[in-house]
Amino acid sequence: MSTEQAIDGYPVTRQCPFHPPAELTGIREESPVTRMTYPDGTIGWLVTGYALGREVFGSPAFSSRHDLRSFPVPMPLPPGKAVPGMFIGMDPPDHTRYRRPLSKAFTVRRVRDLEPRIERVVDECLDAMEAKGGPVDLMQEFAVPVPVRVISELLGAAPDVAEELKKLRVDVLDPDAPRERAAAASRATSELMLALVRSKRTAPGDDLLSALVEDGELTDAELAGMMMLMLIAGHETTAQLFGLSAYLVLEREPLRKAVVDGPVTDATANEFLRYLSVAPFIVRVALKDTEVGGARIAAGESVTISLTAANRDPERFADPDTFEVEGPDSTSLAFGHGLHQCIGQNLARTELRIGLPALLRRFPALRLAAPREEIRTRDAMHVYGVHRLPVTW
Repeated sequence: MSTEQAIDGYPVTRQCPFHPPAELTGIREESPVTRMTYPDGTIGWLVTGYALGREVFGSPAFSSRHDLRSFPVPMPLPPGKAVPGMFIGMDPPDHTRYRRPLSKAFTVRRVRDLEPRIERVVDECLDAMEAKGGPVDLMQEFAVPVPVRVISELLGAAPDVAEELKKLRVDVLDPDAPRERAAAASRATSELMLALVRSKRTAPGDDLLSALVEDGELTDAELAGMMMLMLIAGHETTAQLFGLSAYLVLEREPLRKAVVDGPVTDATANEFLRYLSVAPFIVRVALKDTEVGGARIAAGESVTISLTAANRDPERFADPDTFEVEGPDSTSLAFGHGLHQCIGQNLARTELRIGLPALLRRFPALRLAAPREEIRTRDAMHVYGVHRLPVTW
């Protein structure tokens, strides 16, 4: 049965950077579906159980539309109707029309073909980091540049464009940035994407964006929106996955040895994703009155699925708080589930599988350059991780 009295907001305070907030765990133990007050004052629901999370993700009674949802943490920009191409905030048929042409670019085989390019990008970033010398911020020098460059190359963006996109991401994604600055950075990113689309119409290349332009099914504005989504979704979670995974292995010597000795398999990458849950939650909204786990959810109410809690649910995982290097179970909700499951999951796994051991092998003496209490985590944000990760060697 659900808790009748609404909890006041989504718990974000952690005692350990690698484990869920204790309050969130307690809520799941009491009831896997609970009433919750959102920052905008509305009352909706929090789902913390694995089985019920999958149920919501797979149900057509719930929508992904941005303009209908409330969010459990402050957002850099207020939610509104998704711009053309931003299919993550859409339902079918629009979601299907935008997602379908991208799907073939992110199959296991296509991503495997990208591995030499990913290895080159990783090596070049490590070369630059080595030349700079420690101490450095691992986020700034490695965790962010690798996925930004990979997704930029996939789209066919020149290195100077990739560098500009890396700078703009700070203001677009920072909840502490003034809203005007975040909005300006978002507009600048959108204009950069639009210019990139138009450049491919006049001078196409051997890249994903050129192929989409050649298909002729989408307008420039739709393609620009889709590319902006790919840029943000294609690097932000991966960057934080890199940073938090590196933080974890630097704190746990047996895990570090396992990663260095390798290989880091897809199963191991899946375990990093489950254990760390850098995408801490996903929100859906009820399109009609429905029931989940005995709770009656009214049409229009938002439901936050806590991936952080669901991926540590002992009802699903035998020893959820233990990191299993072999990753025996790949069915976590780290990438969501169902119709909207993350399209870039194969790419994220591959980047981590290549990048993390390469980092540790290049710098065998790599260590944290700050005590844990000085490493600030991104608690009340839509992607969990660290703001900075000072390291040296």
